[in-house]
Amino acid sequence: MSTAFDSILRPVILRAAAADHIKNTATRLPVTARVVDRFVAGETQDDVLSAVAASLAGGLSVSVDHLGEATVDEADAAATVRAYLSVLESMSGLEASGSGRLEVSLKLTALGQSLPRHGRKMATENARTICAAAHSRGVLVTIDAEDHSTVSERLDIVRELRRDFDDLGTVLQAYLRRTEDDCREFAASGARIRLCKGAYAEPPSVAFDTHAQVDDSYLRCLRILMHGNGHPMVASHDPTMIEAAQALAHESGRSPESWEHQMLFGIRSDEQRRLADAGAQVRVYIPYGSQWYGYFVRRLAERPANLLFFLRALAERQGKQQHA
Repeated sequence: MSTAFDSILRPVILRAAAADHIKNTATRLPVTARVVDRFVAGETQDDVLSAVAASLAGGLSVSVDHLGEATVDEADAAATVRAYLSVLESMSGLEASGSGRLEVSLKLTALGQSLPRHGRKMATENARTICAAAHSRGVLVTIDAEDHSTVSERLDIVRELRRDFDDLGTVLQAYLRRTEDDCREFAASGARIRLCKGAYAEPPSVAFDTHAQVDDSYLRCLRILMHGNGHPMVASHDPTMIEAAQALAHESGRSPESWEHQMLFGIRSDEQRRLADAGAQVRVYIPYGSQWYGYFVRRLAERPANLLFFLRALAERQGKQQHA
């Protein structure tokens, strides 16, 4: 991906895609369904369980994400909790519990964090309910990243929950300027940390805005995590970062079980299998659910070829509507 695309086109696309008229048109396009099918396991629990079973059979670990974010409705937050409890009950029957191969990923805004009254309290209680259910079934939990405005409160909630669930993980995004300090804190505390580059449109005041700066930050953060006390989760499809992770793991004397690669469902599947076959721990992030649009747009913004293919089809559809 070019520096020009990173610094100019990607933020524009992420902001434009938030417009309701683009979302409404995009979700009706046949091409959207074809691209979404690449990145999302499906809309139902049966869909994601099928993808989970296939990944486990292929020697991969999994992290399941029930898609949704930024809810401002208590009923929606409660529905998200029920969805996680249901999928946890079903997932735990797929293999012996306690092996660490099963995980769920949670977004706190899907659990009520954005509610104007008692949002933090509700999100914390909902996350605690899911953590307790997961812990009883030997399933790991990671609190997912969202945009920069949620980071401080999210990490406060993670600290609180880790008092009772010390294997709770969270995500740190290398493009944020604060992340090196966060890595030092959580690496020292022994936490499970998923390090990714970052997928939201952020202002330069809080985030690095060039490809080279983000890469440099990722490598600095990765070194901190590898030399720390926690369990680094290297969330990257970038061959440079994959090689760097392996070199740093060797340098720091880490065993294969003490860290892992993480990749997204539908992206570099051959590389996922190659790494697993070579003895590395590899976890695939598998999203599902009807609220797929935000996730879908972020994946498009990361991959120019898919983005251009989709935008061409979208422009053609909107042109036909205007001339109808």
